[in-house]
Amino acid sequence: MSTSTINRRHFLKIGITAGGGLILGMEYLASCSPSGSNAPAAMQTLNAFIKIGTDGLVTIMAPNPEIGQGVKTALPMIVAEELDVDWKNVIIEQAALDTDKYTRQVAGGSGSVRSSWDPFRQAGATGRQMLVNAAADKWKVAPNTCTTEAGMVFHKDSGKKISYGDLVEKAATMPVPKDVKLKDPKRFKIIGTRIGNYDTKAIITGKQKYGIDTKREGMLYATIIRPPAFGQTLESFNQDAARKYQGIKDVVTFDNKIAVLGRSTWEVMQAARSIKPVWKDDGTLESTADYKANFNKTLEQLPKESKRKDGNIKKGLAAGTKTFEATFECPFIPHNPMEPMNFFADVKADSVELYGPIQLPDKARNTIAEKFKIPKEKIKVGMTRMGGGFGRRLMTDFVEEAVAVSQLAKAPVNVIWKREDDMGGGFYRPMALYKYKAATDSNGRLIAWHHHSVGVTGNTSREDNFPAGAVPNLQVDTHEYKSPVTTGPWRAPIHNYIAFAEESFLDEIAHGVGKDPVAFRLELLEQAKAQPVGKMDYNPDRYAGVIKKVAQMAGWGQSKPGVFQGISAHFSFQTYVAQVAEVSNVNGQWKINKIYCAVDCGTIINRSGAENQVEGAMIDGLGHAMFGELTLTKGKPDQTNYDRYRLIRMREAPPVEIAFIENNEKPTGLGEPALPPVAAAIGNAIFAATGHRLRSQPFMNSEAVFSVQKQQSEV
Repeated sequence: MSTSTINRRHFLKIGITAGGGLILGMEYLASCSPSGSNAPAAMQTLNAFIKIGTDGLVTIMAPNPEIGQGVKTALPMIVAEELDVDWKNVIIEQAALDTDKYTRQVAGGSGSVRSSWDPFRQAGATGRQMLVNAAADKWKVAPNTCTTEAGMVFHKDSGKKISYGDLVEKAATMPVPKDVKLKDPKRFKIIGTRIGNYDTKAIITGKQKYGIDTKREGMLYATIIRPPAFGQTLESFNQDAARKYQGIKDVVTFDNKIAVLGRSTWEVMQAARSIKPVWKDDGTLESTADYKANFNKTLEQLPKESKRKDGNIKKGLAAGTKTFEATFECPFIPHNPMEPMNFFADVKADSVELYGPIQLPDKARNTIAEKFKIPKEKIKVGMTRMGGGFGRRLMTDFVEEAVAVSQLAKAPVNVIWKREDDMGGGFYRPMALYKYKAATDSNGRLIAWHHHSVGVTGNTSREDNFPAGAVPNLQVDTHEYKSPVTTGPWRAPIHNYIAFAEESFLDEIAHGVGKDPVAFRLELLEQAKAQPVGKMDYNPDRYAGVIKKVAQMAGWGQSKPGVFQGISAHFSFQTYVAQVAEVSNVNGQWKINKIYCAVDCGTIINRSGAENQVEGAMIDGLGHAMFGELTLTKGKPDQTNYDRYRLIRMREAPPVEIAFIENNEKPTGLGEPALPPVAAAIGNAIFAATGHRLRSQPFMNSEAVFSVQKQQSEV
């Protein structure tokens, strides 16, 4: 993902609007027409990044897709902090896609705040300096003798003060300052505080509009019939049966799919059931057991090229006093956003309007332009708040469907998937198999580490992550298994499972050499710091910092009768997370009592939002580690709704305690990093309690540990 910088050429003073006020914009974040605004009428027609009205209200455009990660609140907080305004006077508008004026309109990779920190600060600071300069010119004083606070400029020596609203017209006529001074973090009043999500009131009152709520004049609803199994093609179907239903307007076919269009979702979904298509197999249809067998066969040989080679893995393993081997299985799992896939498209002769929940709006536009041979400049993309995504809405298949159906039907359409379509429609977290070998010397020092994996994706490893850099002989080998099953990024891609495998294996090695699991990890990190081997993506000191912090939080090593602990730590999206899980046996069932979590993500923007992201990621990771699994029988998904696919329940979510490492580092990712470590923390705690290693997910399939729980559906 790209990171933007800002300079004077990018930061433009637009001028005074007809309604009064100063518009500030920059190439990174600039003009686009707001929709559904709750701003005063005078502001609704503006096209700008920042508008300061003569009434003192400040409108800030939010360019990034809002998927529940809180960027619609957090990014304007950065601007408001440097602008030095009162948060209660800020109005936020969702921007549409505009790559000429914005950069990285993306919800993915935990990168929105990380990439926006510097340019957003400078945008706010530049606006503040322009207002200060206007006040100084009005009072005939030096700008450096003026201060700002809560939307006011003050001159201490004379006692004068003036509001931003009274300065905007004058500020709009003055030059844009070349250099601006950013606030000292010690003076932050908004950044680091707890601020409620900007859309919360609309959400809880039912006023928030999602893509599924989209309505337009003349719009038809559409449902799509897709192959029930991966590797099947359409042979025939009875469209006349569907056309007999009231409200049905059309039935069309495209891309091995059938679309039924009508006046309502109920009508089209009922009519679709009558079509009864005939599908034929196109090649071998694989089941979950086939994947497992083929994965094991693939791992009988090494790939032609390794992802990473440090030292000599064969000699390192041979030289070990002790050797260790372990295999970890990773199942397919769907994304399961609460709002099923949907998208609106209106394809006309000279334009295309796209509107709905999408994590990569620019990718969607580019894909549509290329596939349908439509000039990009004729495609307009608007974004709704998303009812979940977790990586599923990084894909564009549902957007492509909407465009294809609209083009064929010659009408605006809203394509809405059923839950069964969503869970059975693919782009799952890839299924994978990981095999590890390691060796330690006579002092219990890790001297060799071999990662060998295969999955229905490209690279199943994160070859520059810990313990890489801390081991003299390390090799990473991966294979890609070709399959008709569509896979894609799932929250914290690859990290979401490899953290479980590697942190479980490290724990096994620590116990195997008689070392405390915390001390063993800290020893490795000290080795990476003192004698690093090859490339490291992580900072050993910051990594060690979260491990020490969470151990202190959890009282690691202190006697807690009947309570067993497991630790896990992982680095992803530039953020360090360590967790300790505590389990105990209650009436014959293993219960997760509590999970402690320490996070180093640099500067916290919205403390409330940060806590929500960390806690939500932990519960998400816990639920899928315990229950999440999608299996296939001859290419057909076995779990296509919540009656067969188990999700964690509210009563099963354990208490969590979160601590952030306080520092002035730039903010890093936060939407995903707390998910990967949680599975290993639980697995390692279960080992401490039972001596049994959990090597595959979901954990509930382990009859040795959870047989009673599985029957009673309790965590």
